Amino acid sequence: MKKKIIWVVDDDAIYQIIINKIIQKSDIFSESASFKNGKEAINALKNSINDVDSIPDIILLDINMPVMDGMDCARAVRALADKKKAAIPMIAITGNARNYSMDDFKAAGFNDFLAKPLNFDSLVSQVKALTE
Repeated sequence: MKKKIIWVVDDDAIYQIIINKIIQKSDIFSESASFKNGKEAINALKNSINDVDSIPDIILLDINMPVMDGMDCARAVRALADKKKAAIPMIAITGNARNYSMDDFKAAGFNDFLAKPLNFDSLVSQVKALTE
């Protein structure tokens, strides 16, 4: 099985570290990248080379971030002209899950969501389900 590329977009460095450690322990990802806000991730995605070695297989997006939040970032990903990039699976990560419904997440373009504090088994299983 080809190792996957994951992008973690969260303004909380602790969550970036935790998610990356969990992913490393799951032994399914060869590379990860972390961004502090949605604008950084969108810029990186727009500037990435169109080959399988640079485009992420999945993006994990925190909902509440400065500059560009996860909802706006997800919408921007889905609006990209490059259909391969626009179809990248995305999981919303939020500490305010009660403020959103799955319909809200789907409308923004997310495939799924995880509530904080993270359930590590759910994180790994959802990521695997969306990248296989």
